[in-house]
Amino acid sequence: MKTDPACQPTARDHAALRQTLLKLTATHKIVCTVVVVVVAVLWFELLTRLVAFGRGIDYSGLEALGGPVTQMLKRYNPFFWWALAALCTLIMAYFLVAFVRSSRRRVDARMVGADVIAGLVAQLSEPALTVLRWVWEDTRFPITVGDLQQTATELRRGRAAKIQLSREHAALLSRTGP
Repeated sequence: MKTDPACQPTARDHAALRQTLLKLTATHKIVCTVVVVVVAVLWFELLTRLVAFGRGIDYSGLEALGGPVTQMLKRYNPFFWWALAALCTLIMAYFLVAFVRSSRRRVDARMVGADVIAGLVAQLSEPALTVLRWVWEDTRFPITVGDLQQTATELRRGRAAKIQLSREHAALLSRTGP
């Protein structure tokens, strides 16, 4: 597949999209990072207390159950508390990932203002604008942050050249009739 350099997006296109996306998603990234760090610090403190609590349990009141039972409880006590800590950590990680994903979906669905699009259109080359038009399928709805992110991804994957090639194919097929 030969590509015409004039039909390729420029480094300026990538930079303009990256800068625009950074401005539109910076708050989301900062909030998610802060939430994850704060939860991790608090969770570590809680886990430290949980394991310390488990270490401090005294089974001497259970001597009526027999010596072997008490010995077994003392032997496996640390494993139980560490397993409980690991299970709770997995549950907490699940909720954190769900929080970050839902937050990301909200940001992706956020509509982009006309002033931002006007500034972006002024900076992008025609091949990059073609990819943006291709990504923005339903023109009844405004462009979203997710559309801009998809545009940046498609530019990196060479979508402009693929669009140009499909146009060439359509032109060739339209010239040859039945």
